[in-house]
Amino acid sequence: MFDVTSRLTYKNVPTWHRDLCRVCENIPIVLCGNKVDVKNRQVKAKQVTFHRKKNLQYYEISAKSNYNFEKPFLYLARKLAGDQNLHFVEAVALKPPEVQIDMAMQQQHEAELAAAAAQPLPDDDDDLIE
Repeated sequence: MFDVTSRLTYKNVPTWHRDLCRVCENIPIVLCGNKVDVKNRQVKAKQVTFHRKKNLQYYEISAKSNYNFEKPFLYLARKLAGDQNLHFVEAVALKPPEVQIDMAMQQQHEAELAAAAAQPLPDDDDDLIE
């Protein structure tokens, strides 16, 4: 997980991924960009390419607003159970959101993420943001 308001955290993702793969070679991995509720985003959707290079699932989430909080867990549960039809049958008791996410802004971010996913990956092997 990295913080979309901090470029440094995204720059660390390749190191974290490498370290994890050294001890657990073949496990499902989800990359999450957190704090998507914050307006001052420093890591833009078009800059988030590491998951595509490594064929990882990626979700943008907000822990404070509960936005997409369940998606990484459901993805991992489905992968580990080998059942793509698996679903959560009961809602968890969530703490009320600390912030309200701007859904218009989030829809714009999702559109940018979809557009970025359609672009070819950069030719360089540098997984870091400049």
